[in-house]
Amino acid sequence: MNRGFYTIMAAQFFSSLADNALFFVAISLLTAMNAPPSLTPLLKLSFVLFYVLLAAFVGAFADALPKGKVMFIANLIKIFGCILIFFLVHPLLAYAVVGFGAAVYSPAKYGILTELLPPEKLVAANGWIEGLTVTSIILGTVMGGSLVAARSSTFLLGFDVPLIDTGIDTPTEAALCVVMGLYLLATVFNLYIPDTGAKYAPPERNPIKLIADFAECSATLWKDKLGQISLAVTTLFWGAGATLQLIVLKWAEKSLNLPYEKATTLVGVVAVGIALGAAASARIIPLKKSLTVIPLGIAMGVIVMIMPLVTSVNLAYPLLILIGILSGFFVVPMNALLQHRGHVLMSAGHSIAVQNFNENLSILTMLAMYAIMISMNLDLNVIIVLFGLSVAGTMWAIKRRHAANQAVHDSLALIGEHKH
Repeated sequence: MNRGFYTIMAAQFFSSLADNALFFVAISLLTAMNAPPSLTPLLKLSFVLFYVLLAAFVGAFADALPKGKVMFIANLIKIFGCILIFFLVHPLLAYAVVGFGAAVYSPAKYGILTELLPPEKLVAANGWIEGLTVTSIILGTVMGGSLVAARSSTFLLGFDVPLIDTGIDTPTEAALCVVMGLYLLATVFNLYIPDTGAKYAPPERNPIKLIADFAECSATLWKDKLGQISLAVTTLFWGAGATLQLIVLKWAEKSLNLPYEKATTLVGVVAVGIALGAAASARIIPLKKSLTVIPLGIAMGVIVMIMPLVTSVNLAYPLLILIGILSGFFVVPMNALLQHRGHVLMSAGHSIAVQNFNENLSILTMLAMYAIMISMNLDLNVIIVLFGLSVAGTMWAIKRRHAANQAVHDSLALIGEHKH
């Protein structure tokens, strides 16, 4: 790997670390404002909104400028989102602006790899990106909770700049300064990303044509017998993962009586499990066997339903690691299969745009349902059981669909043999 690649990885790591830490800082800000609990899932919802709304356009924007410059602009948008909170803009609105920056950032970070590296190094490069992203989720989750903990905030607020009144008086403002520092660090790395010199045909500027092109790519992937299964699984995984983060936070507080910063470490524990499962799966499951992991998704949904029975932290850790391992183990082969089918059927950029759209639409839908359940004051244990049932049930339906696809494929192959 060349130096440009490691610069991209550093920029990606610090930007993703800040994204994840900011989420938990923003949750603590909502708590300090005495906001209703149903606003917490809406926070994540506001972040992913632009991923869905801009899915048809961000790819074209990423191809119109050097990718390093696109990533630089995106990080500046994220910093602007943080600054808005200092001017008393509502966290939902400010976090949506950060989400806008993240949506612009996403196609550039993947697209630049194909420009910078030869095809034989792309699998390893994607492994790096996924590994660093999971690491940044784990560290960002724990860091976000730690930044707003009493000990850290006392330490941060203890910093004084001589002769200058910084105006930073609350734990959240101090935590926000640290997050902005991470974004700033990522932005500095963006400046050193080499211009690969890749030139594309002038991107389409007509929004109607961009939407039509995107819709066509989406339909192609959903009609493909292997593409539809892998897309359905990864779509469910991201929606369930985002919702599970918030469920674990609430469950740690209600069932395990943990303070907020300890509850965030439990969310980090799930991410550790996902990393372990992903690493094992990448080593054990070849691409042609990727669909054999679907039953693990059903198992994960069933095991989630055990959570209401657990009231001890000692049991919570192994349970959450197991849920994470199953998730990571089944999602990595599906992701690889989806990227492969996307590459065969269309360009990598178009397939990533379709994947982003579907996954984030799933996050929006599942978080909206979770917000509705909370606003209805449904018991948390009931929500957990419904969540587990819906994940297991959907995975079972996907398994049935794949079996039906296989049966059609086998019977067509038999007809072909008889004809000969």
